[in-house]
Amino acid sequence: MGGAVSAGEDNDELIDNLKEAQYIRTELVEQAFRAIDRADYYLEEFKDNAYKDLAWKHGNIHLSAPCIYSEVMEALDLQPGLSFLNLGSGTGYLSSMVGLILGPFGVNHGVELHSDVIEYAKQKLDFFIKTSDSFDKFEFCEPSFVTGNCLEISPDCTQYDRVYCGAGVQKEHEDYMKNLLKVGGILVMPLEEKLTKITRTGPSAWETKKILAVSFAPLIQPNHADSGKSRLVHLPPVAVRSLQDLARIAIRGTIKKIIHQETMSKNGNGLKNPPRFKRRRVRRRRMETIVFLDKEVFASRISNPSDDNNNSEDIEEERREEEETKPSELKPDPPVNFLREKVLSLPLPDPLKYYLLYYREK
Repeated sequence: MGGAVSAGEDNDELIDNLKEAQYIRTELVEQAFRAIDRADYYLEEFKDNAYKDLAWKHGNIHLSAPCIYSEVMEALDLQPGLSFLNLGSGTGYLSSMVGLILGPFGVNHGVELHSDVIEYAKQKLDFFIKTSDSFDKFEFCEPSFVTGNCLEISPDCTQYDRVYCGAGVQKEHEDYMKNLLKVGGILVMPLEEKLTKITRTGPSAWETKKILAVSFAPLIQPNHADSGKSRLVHLPPVAVRSLQDLARIAIRGTIKKIIHQETMSKNGNGLKNPPRFKRRRVRRRRMETIVFLDKEVFASRISNPSDDNNNSEDIEEERREEEETKPSELKPDPPVNFLREKVLSLPLPDPLKYYLLYYREK
């Protein structure tokens, strides 16, 4: 699946293309997509394909096409504080983007059939938290993953505000999926070759909307050949945050507000200084006269003998100016992590500073 938009040179260009094609339509979804580099979820030898609008599969590792993920994110209508269940959570790429929107008081759970993919997802999650330049711009709802078949979830599990299934669902399993939803919740899944959005409007009332045609591998049916018994999947408990964790969230939020206020006071209305554009020289060019006469075109060129010399001088001067300005244009200053700088400047013990920064490497 995929190929709906042009390939990008990097993650931002991929997102630009998805926006232009109207797959990404809201600011929250755009921010989440830009915050997590899709290439970070690829194996090193396959990263050249990361910014193409194509699905990728290697062994049990699988990523859907960017246009599919963007449609899913938009259809889920995510908001801070909601609970989310990802059936077939895979690499954790989608779950991490969702976590950026859910915020610190949301719930973010995933079920994945393959234990090796769970380990891969945990490695990628750890890499994102410890190294991403964009992590400190958000308060993150960290996903929790469990191994098992999503068709064997324990019947006494909690219901969720948002549910996504990343594999093809047969009609016979539609009601099973619906029962995972709270009233008012949204379920997005591939149902009978259509990406489908189902909203639970009441205890037994539903609204269904077909989004687009898709082709997903079907859900793997439970295999009870070994024991003859079902292996129930128990979802992670909805944990209550510790007082220590709540304090970290509150302190980081307060520091962000201070930074925002300082930026506003420095810049007046908070707008950045307008970018400086390179002065372009106006080069004198030869004049061409085109005469239209009874459906035929006659072209003549009027040339001043001095133009050739002036042109060559202008070209040479422009070339020198470009060489002088090129290094600064090609090497912009790296973005400053103001939150990190502010935390490190506080008169606090180092262990507390590192705790506030999630022990991040950058």
